[in-house]
Amino acid sequence: MPSFLWLEALCIFLFSRVCPSLHLQEVHGNRETIGKISVASKLMWCSAAADVLFLIDGSHSIGKGSFERSKHFAITVCDALDIGPERVRVGALQFGSTPHLEFPLDSLPTRQEVKAKIKRMVFKGGRTEMGLALKHLLRRGFPGGRNGSVAQLLIVLTDGKSQGPVELPAKQLKERGIAVFAVGVRFPRWEELLTLASEPKEQYVLSAEHVEDATNGLLSTLSSLDLCTTAVPGCRVEAHPCERKTLETTRELAGNALCWRGSRWADAVLAVRCPFYSWKRVFLTHPATCYRTTCPGPCDSRPCQNGGTCIPEGLDRYHCLCPLAFGGEANCAPKLSLECRIDVLFLLDSSAATAPEGFLRAKAFVKRFVQAVLSEESRARVGVASYSREFVVAVPVGEYQDVPDLIRNLDSIPFRGGPTLTGNALRQAAEHGFGSATRTGQDRPRRVVVLLTEAHSQDAVAGPAQRARARELLVLGLGSEAVRAELEEATGSAKHVMVYAEPQDLFNHIPELQGMLCSRPRPGCPAQSLDLVFLLDASASVGPENFAQLQSFVRSCVLQFDVNADVTQVGLVVYGGQVQTAFGLDAHLTQAAVLRAVSQAPYLGGVGSAGTALLHIHGKVMTVQKGARPGVPKAVVMITGGRGAEDAAAPAQQLRNNGISVLVVSVGPVLREAVRRLAGPRDALIHVAAYTDLRFHQDVLIKWICGEAKRPVNLCKPSPCMNEGTCVLRNSSYRCECRGGWEGPHCGNRVLRGDAPKARGIHQEPAGGHQLLNSQHVLGHPGS
Repeated sequence: MPSFLWLEALCIFLFSRVCPSLHLQEVHGNRETIGKISVASKLMWCSAAADVLFLIDGSHSIGKGSFERSKHFAITVCDALDIGPERVRVGALQFGSTPHLEFPLDSLPTRQEVKAKIKRMVFKGGRTEMGLALKHLLRRGFPGGRNGSVAQLLIVLTDGKSQGPVELPAKQLKERGIAVFAVGVRFPRWEELLTLASEPKEQYVLSAEHVEDATNGLLSTLSSLDLCTTAVPGCRVEAHPCERKTLETTRELAGNALCWRGSRWADAVLAVRCPFYSWKRVFLTHPATCYRTTCPGPCDSRPCQNGGTCIPEGLDRYHCLCPLAFGGEANCAPKLSLECRIDVLFLLDSSAATAPEGFLRAKAFVKRFVQAVLSEESRARVGVASYSREFVVAVPVGEYQDVPDLIRNLDSIPFRGGPTLTGNALRQAAEHGFGSATRTGQDRPRRVVVLLTEAHSQDAVAGPAQRARARELLVLGLGSEAVRAELEEATGSAKHVMVYAEPQDLFNHIPELQGMLCSRPRPGCPAQSLDLVFLLDASASVGPENFAQLQSFVRSCVLQFDVNADVTQVGLVVYGGQVQTAFGLDAHLTQAAVLRAVSQAPYLGGVGSAGTALLHIHGKVMTVQKGARPGVPKAVVMITGGRGAEDAAAPAQQLRNNGISVLVVSVGPVLREAVRRLAGPRDALIHVAAYTDLRFHQDVLIKWICGEAKRPVNLCKPSPCMNEGTCVLRNSSYRCECRGGWEGPHCGNRVLRGDAPKARGIHQEPAGGHQLLNSQHVLGHPGS
């Protein structure tokens, strides 16, 4: 035999040895669903009276290995049967060239005896005469059965390669009321199994190669016949998409070789090129529907937080696979940002020199800080005081129910005006700011005063500050560049001072303050104001598996941000054959909600257009109507496989021209020229070789986002004005000039017809018109 034929024969032999380990009928579902199916098969119990006969193929076409798998399946099914003379009786018949009764239904009264007898069955070989075996049952009935007075179940285990007709005897058995299950082994002929099985065939055709799944399918069907029940409440039978596989031999043209036509010694010898073929064994798949029972699992309640993956361990136990940021924590609960035991009093300047705008900024800073770093289990306690002429403790240290209660009290603190007496405030804070507790030494938490001011003090600061520090107070200063020297005087060290040049920069100091308090800054830019939209390529060129990788990467990135209405808002847009907003900026205002929504984003398929998707973001996502906040930095992170980007350069530049940063993450071995153009003049581009490598580029992505969030913001880009209103900058704020028929801060209110003449031209507001502060000053969504 030529060497290549030996090689082909060896490959076929190895292939046939490996393939039986594959699941030849496989449910399509996630790992959790597959696990539930396996668990549920062990929770089902069949105690109604029934006669169960196993008809097991013992022919040469099955082989001894598949015969043993058939026995294993029968034994596994018996574990769920309440075997006894008055309840479930079990018998077995092996067929090859002729049918052979292994044991009748009335011979073995206990489960242990039945399982032992099946285990001792000996493979007999012979032809696959299934038709003769079915006719044998038609003539003699179920051996040892109860003559049809109870349910009769025939479970046929075969590869479906009978050497005689089976359709007619199978039909006659089913007409007698016998429920026939067709269970395939090795590489079955599914069409013959479907001929054998009862209706509905999807529920009566199974594959013994995956024992737990097939057992579940069989018992699920019996449950619908009220022959079986589940031991756990809440279990139910559900339809799942699945596929059936079969191994077939196909012929392929391998090439042409020289051959002879006629006699080689005759004068009419003709040498021509003749085709020759190779034979290959390939898997073919057939889509189907499988019915399986699933029971409530320990992961149904989603106990793992912050993007953790729940792994069930039996019926009531589980463990969580946590992202790195939450490793080692129970249920991936967030690690406390302020793990130290500390009392913090925020001292806010409420004087006329600071002005209402500066006071609102200070309150916004404290609000964002406590949202970023406090939790229910935090050992840190926070209080808030304000000062001008008088010192007032608005929120005593630790005297609040929870963070929302602290925020409500903070919002109610009024602006007072008056002189800036910072020295007096420091003295009062040292004496009365932390209550009347007399604890000393290790029994007393570390006490810190955080002074926030933008104005020079009108009284002496050095003396009161020194006395405060002598009382074991740590004084930290946060203010404008203009008062840096005075803050250094108040704190006693330049290392304890944080200054900002622009209002937006104030909020960038939240991680720095956190580090000063407990020497543990948070990763990324968690307290940074930001409207962030992820744009994911969900086209057919990416595929569902790679799209799942994109979802996982976005979830990991979201963990780096404090998601709420006042700090970071996150939106998600997907594009393929169409463009779809999975969720807008103001749809989910907690990190957990965003993580869930990312997991539920749809895969679209089709041919994607990145340009259309970017235009969609510009017109339907990054707008005031859809939750975008004026004056807040905005960024779009586009993750694409590279195809469909030919029309995207102009829309991307349009976004940048309107103050929206765009970063392109291109995945694939080749960086396309269209993607290079899309990255823009600042080359905002990250190239990733494969989808599985995305995680290695997360730090670069987060650094870029945080850098863009610190860039100067134009309050009128993108324009916050609706209905063709014009945005006008004025003294670090803006106003909207509305067209006729519209009014309101953002031109979102239609004027009634009777008032329309008054509203023509520029809308006039009382007390200087609709002037809006930078939204870094006034938090929350702008009203319309």
